Amino acid sequence: MALTKEKVISNISEQLGLSKPEARSAVERVLELMKAALVREEDVLISGFGKFSVRHKNPRRGRNPQTKEDLILRARRVVVFKTSGVLRQRLNPPVKE
Repeated sequence: MALTKEKVISNISEQLGLSKPEARSAVERVLELMKAALVREEDVLISGFGKFSVRHKNPRRGRNPQTKEDLILRARRVVVFKTSGVLRQRLNPPVKE
């Protein structure tokens, strides 16, 4: 099951003793700051979690799977995420033999 924004808001509200509107406002503000940084093509680095960054994709040839028609996909920007070493180790703990 996915961790949703509503669950994050509820957990923050419960753990920090904030009202739901206060927790919602805090979560929304953090997300807005992250989105604004990415739009400016700045990296978003969260220590112990990972880094969000914007990459440029060049135009490329593609195909419509329904009609088999060839087409050119436009250049675009995408957000990529790279996990920190700390998170990577938690996801893949060393094997003890």
